[in-house]
Amino acid sequence: MEKRVLGRTGREASVVGLGTWQIGADWGDVAEADAFAVLDAALESGVTFFDTADVYGDGRSEQLIGRFLKSRPDADVFVATKMGRRAEQRPENYSLDNFRTWNDRSRANLGVDTLDLVQLHCPPTAVYSTDAVFDALDTLVAEKRTAAYAVSVETCAEALAAIARPGVASVQIILNPFRLKPLEEVLPAAREAGVGIIARVPLASGLLSGKYTKDTVFAADDHRSFNRHGEAFDQGETFSGIEYATGLAAAAEFSSLAPEGATPAQTALRWIIQQPGVSSVIPGARSVEQTRSNAAAASLAPLSEATLDAVRDLYDRRIRAEIHHRW
Repeated sequence: MEKRVLGRTGREASVVGLGTWQIGADWGDVAEADAFAVLDAALESGVTFFDTADVYGDGRSEQLIGRFLKSRPDADVFVATKMGRRAEQRPENYSLDNFRTWNDRSRANLGVDTLDLVQLHCPPTAVYSTDAVFDALDTLVAEKRTAAYAVSVETCAEALAAIARPGVASVQIILNPFRLKPLEEVLPAAREAGVGIIARVPLASGLLSGKYTKDTVFAADDHRSFNRHGEAFDQGETFSGIEYATGLAAAAEFSSLAPEGATPAQTALRWIIQQPGVSSVIPGARSVEQTRSNAAAASLAPLSEATLDAVRDLYDRRIRAEIHHRW
């Protein structure tokens, strides 16, 4: 699989990575054996970049990855984790003492001395303008608790603030055919600064797979049930912030754009891979089949200009007015 340098880390990551929120929590129950099967299928498919967080299953995702990689000492996998969401979301909680505690817990969960990359996990907006926060992150690097640091953001404005920080290695942001705003300023600014872009929520919480209908029922412990209007965390993390009915109609139209031999989900991933400045896209998966299908998107031929134009037109007609101004 194609690999790209992940911004200021200087390390390469597979262009299709694996998001591991699903094997931690909030997407319905995933058995341990199934989680290990997903990780194995990803590795065998050429995926060398895993994205996790200390809050996914309160550490379960990190622990599973740590145990898996211990069983595969030959695997050269770049693991990015995140910190901050286990604490009350107040700017003052983003302190050096807390960072050390959170990092030590993630290092223990993953079974490593030094984290490959730690990302602030969608912190309060004020954090991005606090010099002491980034001084503390520099200290973590100096202490070899982490090799590099980055941010995961909710808004384009937060992304631009982070890109301006010289120590930020990468920015993780929602980017998919139903979330185009990052193309306007964020990706160009990241390319100019040498900052990597990790594209998350690439399938709009599964909408872009084209498999859902108005009658689809999600489990009670699935965020697609309990967070549709931002009840638990930012609404943009669920269906990219789009109302479900709007998303279904747009997804049906998007499915018709898939090239012969490609699924709608693969088409969405291929669209993201083609955006200049993207380092890696991190779809999640709950099955071996899904994992392999996602990875195969990396080998698809580039989408045509006509298809790219059609995606833009679809966004402008059906989605822009609902979400573009929000994130």
